[in-house]
Amino acid sequence: MDRIDWRLCFIADSEAASGRDILQLIAEAVEGGVTLIQLRGKKWTSREFLDMGMKALRFLGPKKIPLIINDRVDIALACEADGVHLGQDDMPLPYAREILGKDRIIGISVATPDEAEAAEKDGADYVGAGPVFGTLSKKDTAPLLGLTGLRKIREKTKIPILAIGGITVANAADVISAGADGVAVISAITAAINPGRAATEIIESIGKLKKG
Repeated sequence: MDRIDWRLCFIADSEAASGRDILQLIAEAVEGGVTLIQLRGKKWTSREFLDMGMKALRFLGPKKIPLIINDRVDIALACEADGVHLGQDDMPLPYAREILGKDRIIGISVATPDEAEAAEKDGADYVGAGPVFGTLSKKDTAPLLGLTGLRKIREKTKIPILAIGGITVANAADVISAGADGVAVISAITAAINPGRAATEIIESIGKLKKG
């Protein structure tokens, strides 16, 4: 996991894109400095998801930017993605690990310190902790963690934390200060007039914090 730059994950979500070209959004986000891509398509057929995953991987592979597939262990395996991100109700981590092997990344969504502790115990490579702040991207979210809740999760786990939920250029540095290794965003990039510039601004806000 030492090779992973966790600072900024762009969740390329088909529904949030609202008809925009997902691959173009990914390209612009990468140009702006995104360090990790998670591909999510809740309404895609398996064939559509696999096709999009393979296209994304062909673009990201030469750039050494990892591709994580949301939810679908089968798609991650079939397109030879770098890993998968699982929710609390998805395939249990030990089964996903048996299918994907020890060399692929497996992340778990967590909303509490106990869930984070359990994810690490089960062998997760990272946790996606949230929602930290209110978000328009998902309506059915758990209670907000806030920075205090994020700190409590940090106390419970040593593996990397990607914070998610309502994260923008205005609060990204605060999230890192609270213990996250990086941030995962959807609308902060997807809804931006200039997605690449939006990614750059977030990366720069985090970089200023680390330099200080």
